Amino acid sequence: MGDLLERLRGRGWRMTAQRRVVAEVLSGEHVHLTAEEVLARASARLPEISRATVYNTLGELVALGELAEVATEGRAKRYDPNADRPHHHLVCSGCGTIRDVHPVADPLTALPPAEHHGFTLSAAAITYRGLCPACTAPA
Repeated sequence: MGDLLERLRGRGWRMTAQRRVVAEVLSGEHVHLTAEEVLARASARLPEISRATVYNTLGELVALGELAEVATEGRAKRYDPNADRPHHHLVCSGCGTIRDVHPVADPLTALPPAEHHGFTLSAAAITYRGLCPACTAPA
């Protein structure tokens, strides 16, 4: 199973069937699902799972720091299970597809000191935008 499920087991998180299914749905690379997509995929695996359980589980996982919420303009919030690994996002302006990216430069050191405006930097969230191959392909 994926990294998220292993991390949750390692934390001793109480693993009910419903929670396990939500974690399984979110496991993998480049997974950035909306709550409704998580619900649909979890329901396909466990038909009796409720909307409230999915939303509550997502909220718990965000609070634990195991999921990151990714907000993009004009689109539903998405959930990123790779919260344990520093990365940024590449977002398609057409369809909204999100991919994890790992630039070689540290964004905290890339910002010139004159641009810190007295802040002590602790984190950076960078979103690259463009069109994915599917959105640029001729129709």
